[in-house]
This record gives sequence, C-alpha cells and structure tokens, in this order.
Amino acid sequence: MGVYQRQGGRFRNVLMLRIVGGLLLGLVPLGASFYFAPAYFLGRGVLALTVVYSFVFIITIRVLYLRLASANDSIIKILVLGSGENAFLIREAAKSGELTGLNIVGYVPMPCDYNRGIQSDLIDPDESLVDYVEKKRIDEIVLAADDRRAGLPCKDLLECKMNGVEILDLQTFFERETGKIRLDIMSPSWLYLSDGFRVSLFRDLVKRTFDIVVALLVLPIVLPVIFLVIILIMLESRGRGPFLYQQTRVGLNGKPFQIYKFRSMIPDAEQDGVARWAASNDTRITSVGAFLRKGRLDELPQLYNILKGEMSFIGPRPERPEFVEQLADSIPYYDERHRVKPGLTGWAQIRYPYGASHMDSMNKLQYDLYYVKNYSVFLDLLILLQTAEVVMLGKGA
Repeated sequence: MGVYQRQGGRFRNVLMLRIVGGLLLGLVPLGASFYFAPAYFLGRGVLALTVVYSFVFIITIRVLYLRLASANDSIIKILVLGSGENAFLIREAAKSGELTGLNIVGYVPMPCDYNRGIQSDLIDPDESLVDYVEKKRIDEIVLAADDRRAGLPCKDLLECKMNGVEILDLQTFFERETGKIRLDIMSPSWLYLSDGFRVSLFRDLVKRTFDIVVALLVLPIVLPVIFLVIILIMLESRGRGPFLYQQTRVGLNGKPFQIYKFRSMIPDAEQDGVARWAASNDTRITSVGAFLRKGRLDELPQLYNILKGEMSFIGPRPERPEFVEQLADSIPYYDERHRVKPGLTGWAQIRYPYGASHMDSMNKLQYDLYYVKNYSVFLDLLILLQTAEVVMLGKGA
C-alpha cells in the first residue's frame, strides 16, 4: 500500500488510510490460508482484536517516526532551479503553509530568470550541480526557471536523474504537494501531455458500482434523519411551502438535470427569477435551513440523484446553468469539470472553504481539475473519510 515508501507517510490522513487498506487487504490471503491450514484458524473475535491492536501500534510507530524525522531534518530535501517569478510562487506557498513536510534547501539563480523575485536563500554552488546535489543529499529538483528553453544545465540534470534524483516541473510539483492544478501557471501542453484524465468502461463501471453500494449502505442510516428534517421544515413553515425543491443543474458532459434538496430558504426566494449566489448571513435562509446547511443535511435527497445515475457520490459539485455560462466565459478550462458526473461531495468541498463568488469558483476549479485528472477508488475513499469530518465539525459550511 506504499506505507514504506519514503514519501508515503508525509500526509497523515493518507497514511492512516494506507494502513487501514493494508490491514484489510491482508485479511484476504489470511482468510484463504485457513482453508489450506485449518490448524492455524483464528476466531473472528481474535482476528478483529488483532487488526485493531495492529492498527494502533503501527500508527503510533509511524507518528513517532514522522516526529523524529522532522526533528532530525530527514524530510524530503528540495532544490529549486530558479530565483525569479516562478520560484517566488514556491516561496509564497511555503510561507503560507500550503507546502508542508518539505525542506527547501535553496534557490539556484538561472540566466533565464526574468526578474529576481527571491533575494534570500540563494545558492551559487562552487562545484557542479551534480556534486552539490550529491553532497547535500538532495531528493528532488524543481524546475522553476522563468524560461526553461534557455539556460538550464541539461547535462547535469540528466546526470542527477540517472543518480536517482527526481526532476519535477513546477506545475507537477504544485499538483502533487497542494492537491490542485494551478491555473495561473498551467499551459495547454502540460494538460494533454501529463498523466491522468483516463477514460475507460471499466473505470466507469467501478465508479457506478461504488456509488450504488455506498448509497444503499447509507440510505437505511439516514432515513430517520430524513423524516426528522421533513418534520422540522414543516413545523417552521407551519405547513406553508414544500419541504423539498428541485433545481436545474449542469451534469455530465454539460447536460442539465434536476437536483433535489431540502428547502433551506424561504419560499419564492428568487421571486424575480434572477439566479443569485448564496451569501454568508443570507436573509433568505431559514433557521432550520441554517442548521441543515451547517451539517450538509439539505443535500440528503440527492441520494435519489445518485441512484438514478445523474450524480456520483464523489465529484465536482453541480452548478446552475446561469452560473456555468458566466464562469465558462471568464475562467479557462471551466467546462472540463463536466467530464465526470457531479458529486454529493468532492475534493474541492473538503479542501476549500465554502464560497459563492467568481473567485471561489476559480479556486475550486483547481481542485476539481485535480480530481478529474487523478480519479481513483482510493481517492474516492479518502474523500469520503474526510467528508465525515467536514459534516461532523461543520467545516466550510
């Protein structure tokens, strides 16, 4: 499951999921072995306790290791080639806390830098780049020169690559470390030359099976909550107005569909027919509606959309056609988020706080593009686990 890879333990939430997956995966061959060696059979109680104790001890050891590694400067060592505008983006991301678990050794000025964006932490090695990388035990080199077509030490970079040092371009580095695709530095060539955006019938079948199974497992649990929500809405409105409403949203490949939600606003919230973003402290939101939105309970009727196949459990949140038209005209690649089914929850929902504006939509698109590019069942499971935290703590509501 990758736990023993050096980079496999940098993100605590991913580490925990990897360990759980490894333990559950280990039960398969273990269970099969009991049929061939009945003498070694373990009872279900003993087996369950073994898994629980193993998880506790393994995660404890891993957390202690991460703390020791940080204290002893054993985290990933990064050397940045460039000190201009592109390198400045890395500096700013590191200062803001967006880049964690890294040791940026320094920035090497390149003759192709347009402007000197960085004045400190500059490195001018006396020896060759290869010797410097070997002496400092650099793990990765990030190409952040403002113009990579001129001035890069190609021969030294090839030598470093052959010695096991990973070479990353700026966009790939930010994608891996921040979980989003930055639109401000993205070129069309990177988009179609990089890995990802895979489409296959098998992938669609796996995702559809995942959606149905999760929806059917969740439905019996949330049915009492659904009935309680209906009662609360009807009591607050004294029977006036529906407890459920439907609204047109944009789905897979840009096709419109009807989404279902519990009503959280006053009836006829848009009497003039003009679509408006929901704002903080919106006077149209009812008291019960505010509670529902805090726990995302107003989204529960979308389980019906999932079972119908119009939505997926995980995916970009669907927007209204009026907003999609505006955003597609002003934000590049916005329509690419419609390459997958919209979701009840998604990567942008757990990584970015709630927002309803043009700028928020652009920031969320960067996470949506990451999800479309890197979709996997593993990523879906990770989003589901983190969604539970978002719902319970009301994060981003």
